[in-house]
Amino acid sequence: MKVKCPTCKKQSLYEEKNPFRPFCSKRCKMIDLGEWAQESYKLESKEPVSEDDLLEALKSQNS
Repeated sequence: MKVKCPTCKKQSLYEEKNPFRPFCSKRCKMIDLGEWAQESYKLESKEPVSEDDLLEALKSQNS
């Protein structure tokens, strides 16, 4: 199956023989990782997250 690479928009194979899927290359995968690391991708929230909410989320993750 072919999909558009999320980074460069070129056609990319989405199958097991492509270790970078859905990206077309290691370069595109690393560019995307860098965007996440720089917090370029954010989900807006109408309500701020409280410290109690964070602690509850961490507890449920460790269960």
